[in-house]
Amino acid sequence: MISEKMRPFLANNSAIRMMFEEGKKMAELYGADKVYDFSLGNPNVPAPQRVNQAMKDILDEEDPLFVHGYMSNAGYPEVREAIAENLNQRFGTKFAGRNLIMTVGAGSGLNVALKTLLDPGDEVITFAPYFLEYRAYVTNYDGVLVTVEPDQETFQINREAFRAKITAKTKAVIINNPNNPTGVVYSEETIRALAAILEEKQKAYGHAIYLISDEPYRELVFDGATVPFVTEYYDNTIVVYSYSKSLSLPGERIGYVLIPDEVEESAMTIDAATIANRISGCVNAPSLVQLAVGRCVDCQADLAFYDRNRKTLYEGLTELGFTCVRPQGAFYLWMKVPTADGTDASAAEAVFVSAAKKYHILIVPGSSFACPGYVRLAYCVSYETIVNSLPEFAKLSQEFIVKTC
Repeated sequence: MISEKMRPFLANNSAIRMMFEEGKKMAELYGADKVYDFSLGNPNVPAPQRVNQAMKDILDEEDPLFVHGYMSNAGYPEVREAIAENLNQRFGTKFAGRNLIMTVGAGSGLNVALKTLLDPGDEVITFAPYFLEYRAYVTNYDGVLVTVEPDQETFQINREAFRAKITAKTKAVIINNPNNPTGVVYSEETIRALAAILEEKQKAYGHAIYLISDEPYRELVFDGATVPFVTEYYDNTIVVYSYSKSLSLPGERIGYVLIPDEVEESAMTIDAATIANRISGCVNAPSLVQLAVGRCVDCQADLAFYDRNRKTLYEGLTELGFTCVRPQGAFYLWMKVPTADGTDASAAEAVFVSAAKKYHILIVPGSSFACPGYVRLAYCVSYETIVNSLPEFAKLSQEFIVKTC
C-alpha cells in the first residue's frame, strides 16, 4: 500500500503533463501538424552549437575517469567559479565558487533550498498564479504553502495581501521572475517593495525570512525589460537557477543554488544545502553537462525565435477579442477565459479548455496555477504551430466571444 502522503499527489497529478500526454495521442489520431499543443514549456529552440561542441570536446580531451566520476557534492569547483565570475561581471556582485551548489535543475534546487530551511509546520509564501509544483516541493518537507491572491490588473505582487499573510511561522517566500505562467517580469519597484516588507517583518518576528528567487527564465526577456537581481535588494536571498530554458537543456537537468555571504549564517547554510543535495538522492549534478556549462556560461538560446512567436500569438489572439497579459519574459502567454467573470471561474475555465480541444488546441487551465478563470499557453513551439492555430482560435472566439458580447 502506498503512503498516505503520496495519495494527494495521485489525485492532483500535473495537469500540464496530462495535457502533454493527451496531445501525443491526438497527434497520432489527427497528425502532429493538426494539433496545436501549448501545454508544456519544452523549448523548441535547439541548444547553442557551442554547447554541443563543448560536450564533444570534453569527451575527446578530458580523462574519462574525471568526466564520468564523482566530484564534490556541490559540483566541480572550476564550474562553480566560472558561473560566479560570470554573475559578477553581469550584475556587479562578489560571489565565489563556494557560494554555488550545482543541482539537478531548478526543481531539485528548490528542493535543496527548502530541505535546508524548513522544519515541519513552517510556512512558505508564494504568489498566485504560481508554478504548480511549489506546493508539492513545500509539502515534501512538511511545510505549509501559503498563497497570496493576485493583482489581476497587473499581475505584479499584491503587496498588501502579501503583508497580511506573513506570520511568525513564515520561514520563506518564493518568487518566480520572469513568471510562469503569466510571462510578467516583476519590476524593480515591486522587488524593492517586497524587500521592504520582508525587512519589516524580520524585525517584527525576530528571525530570518528567506526569499527564494526561482529564475529559470531570467535570460528570456523582451521589449527591453530587465530582471532585477534580487540579492542586491535583500540580504537573505537564495537564488535558484536552471539552464533548461536559457540553453534549451531541459532534459539534461542542470542548474544551481546560489547562497550569498550576506545570508544569515551563510557558511552553515551552504554546508547544509550541499548535504541536502547529497541526501536527497541526487548526490551531485550530472557531470558532463556541468563541465559543458562551465565552458558556455555566456551562451544563450535564440531569443529572436521566441520573440516572433510571442508577438504573433499575442497580436493574433487580441485581434480575435481575447484578453491577454502582454508577456515580457519567459515563453508563456496568460489569457483570460471570456466567460470567467461570473461566480464560478473554475467551471467557466473547464468549459473553455474542453471546447478548445474540439479545435485540437491544448491549453492549461489557470486553476493548475491557483488562479482559475485563465489559461496558459506555452509558445515555445514551432512558428508554424502558432500561425496554423490562429484560424482554430478564431472558431473558438466565435463560440465564446461573439455569443457573450
